[in-house]
Amino acid sequence: MDDLFQSFTDESPADARLNLAARMRPGSLDEVAGQQHLLAPGKLLRRLIDSDLLAATIFYGPPGTGKTTVARLIASKTKSAFAELSGVESSVAHLRQAVEKADQLWRSQQRRTVLLLDEIHRLNKSQQDALLPHVERGAIRLVGATTENPFFYVNSALVSRTNIFEFKHLSGEEIVPVLKRALSNAERGLGSYPVESAEGALNFLAEICDGDCRKALGALELAVLTTPAGEDGKIQLTLEVAEQSIQKKSIVYDHDGDAHYDTISAFIKSVRGSEPDTALYWLAKMLLAGEDPRFIARRLVILASEDIGMADPQALGLAVACHEAVEFIGMPEGRIPLAETTVYLATAPKSNAAYMAIHAAMKEIESGRLHEVPTAVRDSHYSGAKKLGRGEGYQYAHDYEEGVATNLTVENLPNFYKPTTRGYEKTVSERLERWREIRKQRKAHE
Repeated sequence: MDDLFQSFTDESPADARLNLAARMRPGSLDEVAGQQHLLAPGKLLRRLIDSDLLAATIFYGPPGTGKTTVARLIASKTKSAFAELSGVESSVAHLRQAVEKADQLWRSQQRRTVLLLDEIHRLNKSQQDALLPHVERGAIRLVGATTENPFFYVNSALVSRTNIFEFKHLSGEEIVPVLKRALSNAERGLGSYPVESAEGALNFLAEICDGDCRKALGALELAVLTTPAGEDGKIQLTLEVAEQSIQKKSIVYDHDGDAHYDTISAFIKSVRGSEPDTALYWLAKMLLAGEDPRFIARRLVILASEDIGMADPQALGLAVACHEAVEFIGMPEGRIPLAETTVYLATAPKSNAAYMAIHAAMKEIESGRLHEVPTAVRDSHYSGAKKLGRGEGYQYAHDYEEGVATNLTVENLPNFYKPTTRGYEKTVSERLERWREIRKQRKAHE
């Protein structure tokens, strides 16, 4: 257990065994890249740290955005001991040992302990429950770090006892200064190397890393250490070298977590909002990340009915055909009908009138008195039906003007279907108005 608490205090920032990202960790909260919504003066997290009132907390956000760094800085600023456990490797016994050590430190030195639990979502229910009494009595200052939404993956009992702070992806503009500091810092960074950085090379690394500062620093270190100096003794960090140092863009995408749900949500809302280019971007992200194309196709079928409906009745047929095509041809060619259908649905006129109509009709049935089936339209084909008057007075629609019968309507029902004036639904709206007028005139003469 001693190693648990000494592991970080024994590290020297200039230790050559550490990678560049570890060596360049900020020494103060003001040096942290980004996260100003949390760490700017006056923000809640910053106030809690500055006033030494931070209790149990969970840092939630993408990798490489500073969660571990801020946890370390909290311990340093509040003069607390710092220990770290991993949700992947830790057992209940490890948690108890950490708490015992924290209790000993408090009794002997009146010194608090910040316990960073990395990947806290990996702890099972019993492990998370084991933390509760120690969090409540303040034995440790728990900082749970997770890339998963804690409201989905952390026990509600533990969530209710913590403050949750969401870390955001870093922008390229926030990462570039970090890379420049790493190139100029001779003690902890790469300042001892004669590097000349070409315009655009650092910008490329900052953008291609998808907001992960650790990944950007790793690529920078790889580029500098593997590029031989030229005849002038300089290491030329060109755009080509930067591209080679990171090779393939890694897409952060979990198939059962936030990235999955957030991306499909953005995709559907872009199609619904008639933004074909944006929708294609999210479609491409999902396909490159390995999302199940059949899942995407099913969502398009739903959207065609829910958000386009009668404004373009062909939309549903195309979406169903897309689903069948994806099943039939598979990937990678399946991306083509998916793209075609995405563009068609995004550029189609929109109406949710049919979707709203069925909900209104179901609500009417659930909350109101059930109407009987009118005698005129009851089944009259079985023996004895006519003796009961079944079908009596039925008006065969084809015998009347425009195929409109007048005695089939259930009395006192509201108009559930309220068509828009967009696309084909404008024609439907005009037709319904004409039919209502025909029925009105006919009933006036009956």
